[in-house]
Amino acid sequence: MPGGSPPPAGRRGLALALHQLRSKAGLSQDALAERADLPPLTIAGIESGTCDPTWGDMRRVAAALGVTLEALSELAEQYELEREV
Repeated sequence: MPGGSPPPAGRRGLALALHQLRSKAGLSQDALAERADLPPLTIAGIESGTCDPTWGDMRRVAAALGVTLEALSELAEQYELEREV
């Protein structure tokens, strides 16, 4: 995840999950944005926690990563729960 201040509460898990899945897929933020047909700044904003994405955007991101929205959501929730412990 890029440097700087941590994402606002509630977005940290999503930021970490997206970063992990994107890295695992071997994609840059720009490449993922192109696959998801979204602006690169949207992907960067989600990963930094500064963007509160729409469900539609997240469906497109999940599809571009080859995962279900449910899988992305579960991974994000897992990161949130780990942070709380």
